[in-house]
Amino acid sequence: MATLEQAQVLVTLLENELNARTGEAERLNGYYRGEQPLRFASSEFRDYFAQRYRGFADNWTQVVADSPVERLTVTGVKPAGSDGADRELWRVWQVNGLDADSQLGFLGAGTTARSFVLVWGNPDDDSTPEVTFEDARECVVAYKPGSRRRRRAALKRWQDGHTEFATLYLPDEVWKFQRPLLRHARSFHPTGPGGGMTWRPRDTGDEPNPQPNPLGRVPVVELANRPTLADEPMSDVAGTVAMQDAINLLWSQLFTAADYAAFPQRVILGADMPTTPVLDENGQVVGEKPVPMEKFAVDRVLWITGEQAKIAEWSAANLAAYTDVIEVAVGHIAAQTRTPQHYLIGRMANLSGDALIAAETGLVKRVEEKQLWFGQSLREMFALIALAQGDQAKARAIAAGSVLWADAESRSQAQLADALLKLQQVGFPFEWIAARYGLTPTEIADLLAMKEREAAADPIGAIAAEMGRS
Repeated sequence: MATLEQAQVLVTLLENELNARTGEAERLNGYYRGEQPLRFASSEFRDYFAQRYRGFADNWTQVVADSPVERLTVTGVKPAGSDGADRELWRVWQVNGLDADSQLGFLGAGTTARSFVLVWGNPDDDSTPEVTFEDARECVVAYKPGSRRRRRAALKRWQDGHTEFATLYLPDEVWKFQRPLLRHARSFHPTGPGGGMTWRPRDTGDEPNPQPNPLGRVPVVELANRPTLADEPMSDVAGTVAMQDAINLLWSQLFTAADYAAFPQRVILGADMPTTPVLDENGQVVGEKPVPMEKFAVDRVLWITGEQAKIAEWSAANLAAYTDVIEVAVGHIAAQTRTPQHYLIGRMANLSGDALIAAETGLVKRVEEKQLWFGQSLREMFALIALAQGDQAKARAIAAGSVLWADAESRSQAQLADALLKLQQVGFPFEWIAARYGLTPTEIADLLAMKEREAAADPIGAIAAEMGRS
């Protein structure tokens, strides 16, 4: 059990870590949304044109982040020793809307290098715990020394109106704090005596504070994107930022060149500027003034006087030079992030099915890597759900089980049906084939029930059909 002073110290330490991460997470989220400042430009170019191109972005970082997420679909979880997926855990998944919210969690992890999932009891329904995916700017997890999985504590911080809230999760208890919001919730806050920003215990009414943690584990799990042995996990977006900045600069230079030099620029040599007389109130010429150049553009007539007058021109700018370099830069993004070029270039030739599969091999492997790492975290999430339901045996089985995913490879229905038929012919069971097809455990159970009803209604026909398939 921690004392109030120990809990406040731990909140401060975790908050400092959260503050250190928030700036980078904000920047990467901004790039994903297309909020990208003009960089790599000379000071002169920036002084003249930065405001003109403010808000413009040829946003490729969004495509890079989205492309694996659209293939990350959880279809169930299978405990160790079980013959099939667990229907009760899938019910909790569905009730919490995680088929949709999990996509947000996967996208957040890919963009900012990590996201989190929180499991806690539901006061309105003891059998259905509440499960929510959390943003990297609001959560942080501390691990025990020497471990990347054994969680020591977690902090969730958020704001509501003019108050900032924090919840500290420990294996045996949960502390709830609050403080006035003096500045933006995602900026650094001075803490400690005299700072005016020390976290104070929240008034929770009849609920104790701290309250016991019945799970016996820290209920916040981190989904780390591209983790490493010693350093922080890596964002899918961070590696594209520099090339994205270069592409935006090239577009701004192309637009500027198109504005100033896309058409031949003409110059008149050996002639005075055209002028028009200035008359006084009596009609007498008292001076002259240059004729506005806009008049010649409108009238499309220009009178040139002088024996030596002649016209020359500069050639139009070659704008294709810019687009060629931009295409090369986009190709670099495709190669570095294993994003298929047809996702980025938007141009496809008549590719065969095998050629298209080969073009997407890098993306498929990237998705499978995410399934591996995210799957570990989701197993722990499902184990926490089982603990919240009071089923410790299931929690242990889930820890050694597996998360079921939809196929990461994109195939036509004809290709998929042909592959599954061949697998059935060599002896793969129907339930495995149905899961490979992409059906959820609930859909598989419904399909099996339909087959049983068909067999009961026409047993001879069912036997004949089975013999025909074999």
